Amino acid sequence: MRTNGAVQSADLRWALRAAVAGDVEPIAELRAVVMRADLERLGRYDGHRVRQRLRDSFSTRYTSVVTVEGDFAGCVTLRPAETGGALLEHFYLEPRYQGRGLGSAVLRELLGRADARGEDVRLNVLQGSAARRLYERWGFVLETEDAVDVFMVRPSPVGNA
Repeated sequence: MRTNGAVQSADLRWALRAAVAGDVEPIAELRAVVMRADLERLGRYDGHRVRQRLRDSFSTRYTSVVTVEGDFAGCVTLRPAETGGALLEHFYLEPRYQGRGLGSAVLRELLGRADARGEDVRLNVLQGSAARRLYERWGFVLETEDAVDVFMVRPSPVGNA
């Protein structure tokens, strides 16, 4: 539900705002926190590398910052995919906001935008990540996988434009 330019999800009043250059370090730190357990489980955690990969692909053009009551709560990037459609990446929420419906609310907003354009949406998650269940609830299906990543796609329900 939209209220005064913000969206409410359960007890959270949240909004998306365009990312600015100064957001890169808080987002890189959040990425390191959120991905640490899964990367350690896969034997692939490197604190410098996890942050640098975000810095190397950060785009203010396609990244949005998730705020709750005006405070930084996470981020998400939705960019054109090289193969057509859209690529959802860097979707991280502060741990205190996980499991409270915020991820679903953000996905509802972003997938609605992609649906309006008739775009399929692709993403990848780490093997064994709990996030996979969220994406499956929103219609993402397995496209391919390897020992580390699961690549998923959500075909546009309105077809490709």
